[in-house]
Amino acid sequence: MRKRAIAAVVLSSTVISATAQAREIVPAAAPPDTTITGRGFGHGRGMSQYGAQGAALAGKSVGQILDFYYPGTTTGKAIGSIRVRISADTTDGVRVGTVNLVRVRDLKTSKVYTLPKASTRNQWSIDPYGDHGTKVSSFDAKTRKWTLWKTFSGMTQFEGPAVTGLILPSGAVRRYRGALRAIDVSGAHLDTVNVVALDHYLRGVVPREALSSWKPAALQAQAVAARTYSVFHRGRAAQKAYDLCDTTSCQVYGGYDSEETSTNNAIAATAGQIRLYKGKPIIAEFSSSNGGATAAGELPYQVMKADPWDAYPHNGNPNVTWTVTRTAAALQATFGVGSIRSLRVLKRTGVGPGGGRALTVQAVGSRGTRVLTADQVRLRLHLRSDWIGFR
Repeated sequence: MRKRAIAAVVLSSTVISATAQAREIVPAAAPPDTTITGRGFGHGRGMSQYGAQGAALAGKSVGQILDFYYPGTTTGKAIGSIRVRISADTTDGVRVGTVNLVRVRDLKTSKVYTLPKASTRNQWSIDPYGDHGTKVSSFDAKTRKWTLWKTFSGMTQFEGPAVTGLILPSGAVRRYRGALRAIDVSGAHLDTVNVVALDHYLRGVVPREALSSWKPAALQAQAVAARTYSVFHRGRAAQKAYDLCDTTSCQVYGGYDSEETSTNNAIAATAGQIRLYKGKPIIAEFSSSNGGATAAGELPYQVMKADPWDAYPHNGNPNVTWTVTRTAAALQATFGVGSIRSLRVLKRTGVGPGGGRALTVQAVGSRGTRVLTADQVRLRLHLRSDWIGFR
């Protein structure tokens, strides 16, 4: 009995001691967030879109704007069509709403067929048929059934009047000028490509890449830059099924429904104009804002210099300067050196406010030191540009 009593006393003492220790432990504070300051939005090469608006507000012409952002280039002309992959159409084929005078072109033979009219047919569809063929079917709104109309041994496209409505997977309709082509790139599905006249394509691009309320000279500069960008990539994609996509990976393109009067006028005022270097279309890169200085590239017309127009008064640029915060966990994942003790920019370009764009960034952490390029930091931390600094 005595042994049991002693054991009970010892156990009770242990519990009391552990409780007292627990009360004395203060939880460690969470590592603080890091504030990152920055300038600009995008890569900064070529034309600043807000800079073009600033220059237009200052009274500069479209030619002066393009000469500033693409120095050493000359004006040329381009015509023809462009092939744009429509990324939103993830259906098996190409489905359109019925309109009068819709035609189907056999791309293997170039023969054109006018689709039959029927009051209850409200959709036509191109779908895969066999290994590399297509079939064209119609949908009867009354019976709610699809009926096969004709098969083809190759790819086909719809050619409507001025505008044709493409039916997306959600059922929404997006209208396009030109032809809507089915292409067989890979897999069992067919991709949709809009084949459209170059300047009609720009009507769906310029209002998505710039603000339609901007000055005419700024919109005209955007039209020439977008046209030049398109022609350059068209020349590189001759053996491919399409020239460009319709997202920010290429140029944002919304088709007929994106068109605005002001941007249509800007396109018409610069009809066919592109920028050339030594007689060839340039890579007419542009970004939202360069933060106050253009960035250098590998080509002679991609030069680094201060830009007085990017932050020009009343141009509405929200990206001249910006501030964001990133968590300690995000920074640790970015640099891989454990708990971050210090962050600093090692090297800058030397052109622009605050010493210019960052080139390299050093992180010192609990497990060592690491240096990354500013562009690597931008990508990993999802920043607007590589013109960054740390508070």
